[in-house]
Amino acid sequence: MGITGSIARRRITVAALFVVGVVAGCASGSQAQPDRTTAVVTTTAPSTPSGVPDLDAGEEIVGDIAVPWGLAFLPDGDALVAERDTGRILRVRPGRAPEQVYEVPGVVARGESGLLGLAVARDYAETRYVYAYFTAADDNRIVRLRLDGQSEVIFDGIAKANTHDGGRIAFGPDGMLYVGTGDAGDGGRAQDPASPNGKILRLTPDGAAAPGNPTPGSPVYSLGHRNVQGLAWDQAGRLFAAEFGQNAFDEINLIEPGRNYGWPAVEGVGGADRGFTDPQIVWKPAEASPSGIAIAGDTLYVAALRGERLWTVPLHDGTLGTPQSRIPDLGRLRTVAIAPDGGLWLTTSNTDGRGDVRAGDDRIIRFPAR
Repeated sequence: MGITGSIARRRITVAALFVVGVVAGCASGSQAQPDRTTAVVTTTAPSTPSGVPDLDAGEEIVGDIAVPWGLAFLPDGDALVAERDTGRILRVRPGRAPEQVYEVPGVVARGESGLLGLAVARDYAETRYVYAYFTAADDNRIVRLRLDGQSEVIFDGIAKANTHDGGRIAFGPDGMLYVGTGDAGDGGRAQDPASPNGKILRLTPDGAAAPGNPTPGSPVYSLGHRNVQGLAWDQAGRLFAAEFGQNAFDEINLIEPGRNYGWPAVEGVGGADRGFTDPQIVWKPAEASPSGIAIAGDTLYVAALRGERLWTVPLHDGTLGTPQSRIPDLGRLRTVAIAPDGGLWLTTSNTDGRGDVRAGDDRIIRFPAR
């Protein structure tokens, strides 16, 4: 699938849809009840929008992109978008055709693996560094690259599989690089402190274990995760993560250093009495399968793959409220991100082998800030 599709920015009709029966998520991990049958960087920094995204004013920026996955913004507001299966990085800006600016060497795409998360260095204006998480021949790894130069591996040895590869990377407010990984199909890895799989990792921009991590010299920030594909910080610097469940519950977790989130011993709530940390919100996989997340102001946005919708969740002092279902007419949603101008960018994922492909898929939709 090429990148030469329509660049006429088509207006997208998006009707707000509140799902009756959705139960508030809270610190005890309330369950959102399913209404249909059917996985943060989502953000590269804490969200600092100029306004609230207008979800009733969606506008297509570009279509015909092959399995867009990672999305990160350059300082000028242009976006870099990773094509999972091709290994290409595209530069996307409203009103112009997408431009291929890099092809990551050595990408091996099978199943859910390939070129996944992207992050732009905080000091990009000086260093020109872009970071990418991808699946290679033997493992998942992170490279640092310049769009006009070579790439260098800064972290490797993350076990790979056709599923559960994680892949989100994001720079936190502390300037460190956070990495969401999956268990690569082996739940035991999530509880093994020596394995980088089933974890959220915290690295320096050079790929070393960050100072101040729970265990000195270890990159592990939190453990007990099945498959983390969403990372976002609120205005107070609290980290939230989206996690795919197995058959029972998907999760949004408030991440704290050194905490164990229970997989595979527990899925969803019910692990607190065994020393695990319960999620703030759970969904049935049929209504969620949450991949990318982003935070703008006092709202958490969750892109749902199998659930084929955008969830919006009120956020107050680190606690999540009642989820609301929005934008149910675009199919599978992979990534949501807040642009420097406060607009919300949303990517579909209908060409990933599990969706119903529609004319123009896959596409990027922009919702401007009010």
